[in-house]
Amino acid sequence: MVPLTGTSAEDGHEFRNGLIMAIDEVNARGGVNGRRLAPIFVDTGDQSAEKVVRAARILIAEHGVHAIINGYNIGSQNSEYEVIADAGIIYIHHNTLLQHHDTVASDPQRYFGCFMGDPAEYWYGQGFIKFLSCLRDTKQWKPRNRRIAILSGPKPYSIVIANAMASVSAQFGWEAAPPRVSRSIVGNWRAILDDIRKEDPAVLAFTHFHATDIAKFHLQFMENPLPALLYLQYGALHRKFSEIVGEKGRGAIVGTVIGLPRDELGCRFAEKYIERFGPLSTPEVGCQPYTSLHHYAIAAAIAGGTGGPGQDTQNRRIASALLNLPYRSVAGMIRYHHKWQAAVPYPNATNDPSLGLPHLFYQLRTPGERANLVAPEPFSDSAFELPPWL
Repeated sequence: MVPLTGTSAEDGHEFRNGLIMAIDEVNARGGVNGRRLAPIFVDTGDQSAEKVVRAARILIAEHGVHAIINGYNIGSQNSEYEVIADAGIIYIHHNTLLQHHDTVASDPQRYFGCFMGDPAEYWYGQGFIKFLSCLRDTKQWKPRNRRIAILSGPKPYSIVIANAMASVSAQFGWEAAPPRVSRSIVGNWRAILDDIRKEDPAVLAFTHFHATDIAKFHLQFMENPLPALLYLQYGALHRKFSEIVGEKGRGAIVGTVIGLPRDELGCRFAEKYIERFGPLSTPEVGCQPYTSLHHYAIAAAIAGGTGGPGQDTQNRRIASALLNLPYRSVAGMIRYHHKWQAAVPYPNATNDPSLGLPHLFYQLRTPGERANLVAPEPFSDSAFELPPWL
């Protein structure tokens, strides 16, 4: 279920690429216990509950799929879980929603097959404040004051992140005003930026995630930059963002709870991905369904094969294998929490980098250059640099 049209189409096409690449690799090794995998895609467009539920019904009723594995569909708010639970198949997504925890925990037997291949959005907030504090405490950056300004987009995903940042700031010695929430995506952010200037923050965090919207915001920020460290949500990693902002993107901090470490596995995957899908492709996004498809294939093979709609017994074996078999993917360690059935984040929920998916922080450079990966240890490959406007 992928948004091939609409505001998330750039990500949707990367999700499609990642899944196809993983399936081709599994099939080249003989498939799952001798059975080849075949991808089927349904466009979710604006990712509304209606569109996503319809996509799930088409995949299950018309195609009899054995699993649904995709990137995110933010907007459905777990509505598709009901159709999938009725069918008794495996569902792995990257919606990055705390609501997933609540849904699965509310009825573990019904939602046994629902997994989230990355940590919930809540961890973005806590992780960012920890990152800021590390920069301050290690003297890599000396903030002018303790004030943090937070601006959110209209979707619950962005609002949860913004509220999480604000809620933990005081614990780390920061002062965060209540987040500003834009109820619609405005084309002109100048008035909001002028209002934020009155607070004189040392940090400005923008938690909206669509690449093109973030790019418009960033260009307006750069017209008269605040003397503040700027954080942008993971969409700024997309090639579309760098195409729009060009040289002006240098210095911005971008975080993602699932991306590509610069280790041997991550670099090899990025090279293969770009070689196949072109220099404008974004392996940091395509890696999401890629990792989950491989994890599913291993779990299904161990469980004795895949299971179609109505084959609950077999799919429960696969779910058990997913829960009990951590998988070192190109994005890091996928280890599902037994209660949440979501990937455990490092360093936010575990201090062991071998037991959690790393919450990565990049610092953007110029177009054509890879962003510097500045945190966390031991995954970072570059030191933090003061942004040019500071």
